[in-house]
Amino acid sequence: MTQFKRVCKRRMLRVLSRVFPSVQTHRKIKSAAVLRSLCSAASQGPVFAVNPIMEPKLYQLPPEVRGMTSLDKEAFKQTITVPALRVPTGVLNKVVKSLRKSTIQRPGLPRVVQDKEESSDFRLVLLDPHRVSSPSSFSEAEAEALRSFSVTQELHYYELQLTYDNLKSEEVLEAVLPQGQDVTSGFSRVGHIAHMNLRDHQLPYKNLIGQVIMDKNRGITCVVNKTSIIDSTYRNFKMEVLAGEENMVAKVKENGVTYEFDFSCVYWNPRLSTEHQRVVQLVKRGDIVFDVFAGVGPFAIPAARTGANVLANDLNPESYRWLQHNCKLNKVESRVRTFNLDGRAFIRGPMKDELPALLKGKAGVHVVMNLPAMALEFLDAFRGLLKQERPCVENLPTVHCYSFSKADNPDTDVVQRASHSLGFPLEKQCSVHFVRNVAPNKDMMCVTFTLPEEVLFRCDPEHTEPPEEPAPKRQKCEETADTSS
Repeated sequence: MTQFKRVCKRRMLRVLSRVFPSVQTHRKIKSAAVLRSLCSAASQGPVFAVNPIMEPKLYQLPPEVRGMTSLDKEAFKQTITVPALRVPTGVLNKVVKSLRKSTIQRPGLPRVVQDKEESSDFRLVLLDPHRVSSPSSFSEAEAEALRSFSVTQELHYYELQLTYDNLKSEEVLEAVLPQGQDVTSGFSRVGHIAHMNLRDHQLPYKNLIGQVIMDKNRGITCVVNKTSIIDSTYRNFKMEVLAGEENMVAKVKENGVTYEFDFSCVYWNPRLSTEHQRVVQLVKRGDIVFDVFAGVGPFAIPAARTGANVLANDLNPESYRWLQHNCKLNKVESRVRTFNLDGRAFIRGPMKDELPALLKGKAGVHVVMNLPAMALEFLDAFRGLLKQERPCVENLPTVHCYSFSKADNPDTDVVQRASHSLGFPLEKQCSVHFVRNVAPNKDMMCVTFTLPEEVLFRCDPEHTEPPEEPAPKRQKCEETADTSS
């Protein structure tokens, strides 16, 4: 009869835990009393001691931290109750390994603690209350493993103190920001710098957000927020430091290449590493690469490392300086010639001087134009670039030109715009590669084509001479919802 009552009690608890899944921590004592009463009534026997119902969420948000703008780590302390198994020390490691999917996984929290009975022969293995609420919660494989190690599946309960250090950044920010508003915990990492793009409703909490991001991500010692769109001639943007040191000189490694630069003065996007690698893999030893908008060298330097000869240009004096620095840092300065010119002046100057000989040679020629906000507008610089009598052309350049598009059909859009700028139809003579989604309804694309002879040698008085002044870079909003292009 006693065994029957125990079975009855367990079934009743299981049913009630499903009916009342959201009992709060501070109601546990009262709830337990209610359950004891219900179990007693159901079995018409004496009251049995029952285990507390586990919360559906491991961490309940402390109401007092809502709206906090200055981080108070002590306010996040909370005691919770988690299930545990009492395990002999002799099989402890094997049990923990077998239950790796069911044990508690929290930053800074142990999975094994001292047995509350202070027995040196046993330890308590703490379980994840999201996964384990009763002995029947274990999978067949886990239950079989416990039987093989002679570990009873009876659950014990352990009071555990959660602190700020045990919480994830999303949990902290969810507790602080007003309910119903977006929680921002994502960022672009540039060396030791976390680069965020906070929305207006998050700005009152910007310093707290910065501190949380720095605390929760090892190696981050500076958190910055973009305060304006990329709208300058040099493709950098204003930023403010939210937390940490004001050291903007970052050191990053991408595809095996090391770069150093002042992040506040140059353009760098860690999300383009795959695209850099894709294009560089098209370059062979001995090829020639013209990098029109080179930045600090993410195309130029890897191409030089493959054995290509590179002419790299950027209008930004800071980018030009760090480009030279990175060439020396990666020991490719002998293969990279650097220029500090407007893109159109670079095409109609150094590139124009080199092309006649290259057109007769065997080496591949690549032109990279990574200024997606307006690179297509620079394609007109190729019209009539070589006005002299046509030589015997063996080798025309391959152009990789980047652009943003908000069109429903971005492939068609960038090809049409490239064709208009070149003054030559590219519809059946090019390929288009999707790079990445920059913002809702805004894509970054790369159109690749062989530069037509009809463009290089055309006689078009309107485009045979460069403008007296470098064309102003009417830098458009490269993005609104992303951190960088």
